[in-house]
Order: sequence, then C-alpha cells, then structure tokens
Amino acid sequence: MISIIEDVKTIYRNDPAVRNIEFLLYPGLHSIIVHRFNHFLWKLGIPFFPRLLSQISRFFTGIEIHPGAKIGKGFFIDHGIGVVIGETAEIGDNCVLFHNITLGGTGKHKGKRHPTIGSNVTIGTGAILLGPIKVGNNVKIGANTFIVMRDIPDNCTVTGTPGKIVRMNGQKADLTLPPTKEEQMIMV
Repeated sequence: MISIIEDVKTIYRNDPAVRNIEFLLYPGLHSIIVHRFNHFLWKLGIPFFPRLLSQISRFFTGIEIHPGAKIGKGFFIDHGIGVVIGETAEIGDNCVLFHNITLGGTGKHKGKRHPTIGSNVTIGTGAILLGPIKVGNNVKIGANTFIVMRDIPDNCTVTGTPGKIVRMNGQKADLTLPPTKEEQMIMV
C-alpha cells in the first residue's frame, strides 16, 4: 500500500499536467497497481493467474510488466504505450519511464536476463536496454537511446546509438566505445 501511495505522489512530482484526481486516469498507475498485486502472487509461487492478469492489464494499458519483475516505490510510467519490462528486470525507487521503452533480454542469457535499474533513473522515450546489465543510480538515458547493452555507472547521462556516456558526475564526457558484436548484430 505504501508503494502505491508513493507511485501516486510520483505522478504529481513528474507530470505538471496532472490536476486534482486525474491521476486515477493514468495507465501507468493502473499497470503498476496490477503489477504489485501480480508480483505478490508470483512470489507466492502462483504462476498462471499473475500472467493472465498481466496480459489483461497489457490489453487495457499497452504496458507489459512481467509479474516476476521487481519494481521499487515511486515508479512512474508517463503515457505508457509500448513499455515492456521483462521477468528478471529490477527497478529501484523513484524511477521514471516514458513510452515505448524495452527492458528486455537478448535471448542468449539464462537466469538473470533483463536489466537492473538503480534508483532515481529517468529513461526517455524509445530507449532499449537489453540483457543483464546494471544501470547505476541517478542516471538519465536519453530518448531513442538504442541498444544499451553495457553497465552504466552512477550519475551519468547516456545518449545515442549505441548508447554512450555524454555526462558523468556533472562533467562532460565522451565515453564512446566500439559496439560489441552483439550490438552490431542487433543494429543491422
């Protein structure tokens, strides 16, 4: 219950368009409420009903969150359509995701297959993060940052295709690394 209250407060902190009780109309809020219930059932070892409810939620909201994903308090999805959060994804507290974001797997990993996102992270529209990578705290990932498949340290801003660190600890940075073979295959 405390997490849901924090999720509502996050809407007011992050969306200047919300007034009065309009937060009740946000699909991101609907999907996270359903997810929190589904995740509780998932942890009890009930696999079918949480998956069924997550698919029903996806139909109504356009947001797909696997019941196994771990999501901290103060989570906000703005607009929402096209957001996909995989089974082994972990998201810290006070994170903001915009629409059309994938926190997915590559299909080549077993066990932990999806990203781990730290706290106070903002991920812009169209960003794609794949594999069991770790994104640190206080990170900003720009809109349409495509194919982030490497760990990102705390206090960074990442943009581009493939994603590169352009700010680190408040200072300009240009940490461009050549794309991995996996990134090259996906970008083709």
